[in-house]
Amino acid sequence: MANILDVKQRLMQRIRLRRREGKISQAELAERSGVSLGSIKRFENKGEISLSSLLRIAVVLGYETDFDRLFERKNYQSIDEIIGMKK
Repeated sequence: MANILDVKQRLMQRIRLRRREGKISQAELAERSGVSLGSIKRFENKGEISLSSLLRIAVVLGYETDFDRLFERKNYQSIDEIIGMKK
């Protein structure tokens, strides 16, 4: 099972990378998303952000559909997969 801190760190890095790839400054992301500059800096440095703010950032960066699929039901290929999950 993934360590929560590792997941947070990877998410922080990916969002920072997507922002930079789009040549968007932190200030511009703040303006376009409606998330304060301080919140964006705190997220990129410490991984701390509200879900609402994270969703706003995802929309600006074009990744909102990733959240829409986050907890989708898995499509099982067989009954054995379902039975195996119950163990």
